[in-house]
Amino acid sequence: MSKKPVIGILTWREGKRFGEPGYLRRLVTAGKRMGAETFLFSHQDVNTAEKKIRGFVPAKGGGWESRLFPWPEVVIDRYRKREDAYMRLRHGGVFQFANSPFGKKWMVTELLAKDDRVKRWIPETYVYAKGKVKAMLDRYPIVYVKPGNGTGGRSIVKISQAGKHFLIQGRDRRLQRRKASFATRDGVESWIQKWVREQRIRDGNFLVQQGLDLSLVPGRVADVRLLIQKNSAGEWEVTGSGVRLGETGSSISNLHGGGKAISFQSFVGKRFGPERTKLIQQECHRMAHEIASVLEEKFGRMMEFGLDVGVDVAGRVWLIEVNPKPGREIFRQMGDTRTYEEAIARPVSFALHLINSGQVQTKGGRKTGA
Repeated sequence: MSKKPVIGILTWREGKRFGEPGYLRRLVTAGKRMGAETFLFSHQDVNTAEKKIRGFVPAKGGGWESRLFPWPEVVIDRYRKREDAYMRLRHGGVFQFANSPFGKKWMVTELLAKDDRVKRWIPETYVYAKGKVKAMLDRYPIVYVKPGNGTGGRSIVKISQAGKHFLIQGRDRRLQRRKASFATRDGVESWIQKWVREQRIRDGNFLVQQGLDLSLVPGRVADVRLLIQKNSAGEWEVTGSGVRLGETGSSISNLHGGGKAISFQSFVGKRFGPERTKLIQQECHRMAHEIASVLEEKFGRMMEFGLDVGVDVAGRVWLIEVNPKPGREIFRQMGDTRTYEEAIARPVSFALHLINSGQVQTKGGRKTGA
């Protein structure tokens, strides 16, 4: 009887507390269902000298149980914190990974903005420096200031011109709403200087970005979350997309901040009609494939990307952000169970493709290859 393929999932843990436990539980279960020995582990669980690894799997009554596992043939990286011990393991050549390390948000934005294949979809973006906000407000009616390493809508502010005043709306690091109003660009600039100092996330910088008018519903921000993943044949495929609609008066659409999930067709179709909606969706898919291709050329083998996409009031498509370790909760919140389950299973089916096609080389393992 042939040995089961072994897939490890690298993630943060403290005791038996894991980052994103609900998703990881489903990911391990999907691996087991697909015939793979699948487990979670963190950097502190690896004994390189003895080639032993302590792994965790869901326990029957809830929680997690741990035991020693065989050395994984391929590892899926879901670690979201740039901690030193993780970085040493990630770059130490110990494992074959399904997904390569990724660059910082600003570096990625700069790379895409310079590439002829994708630059038409990238809003004008700069690293924050004194005077940049004023300069951008001279050119655009909406400007965003956001952390280059943020998640979940934290520390983001939207600056918009309202008559003769400038209105600032945003959320701080704790997702509390913040508002301010100024008569001059200088007033905005000094407020933002303080914000950048106080709301910094770890040691990251801030970005100043051309704002987009995404209020397809008056007074509410909406954007598209699109998930593109490698399938079981190792090819990029859009798994699905949905719209996140922010609360009335909120400057962000994030589901963390009270936004709600709606199907792409029904939401965009209401504004643009079925024919134009189909064209907009096709462009979103084309953009996702182009961006995945450009980023994989730069960073090496990747497995999935979550794209935050803006469709502005004129129907123009923009890339807001790329996430190499995306969530997939939007599909569950939309009630699209089939897409949600496929979104969970695909990382495992891609890892199995790498093992079965000989694209991972394990010392003493079953397969060798490129």
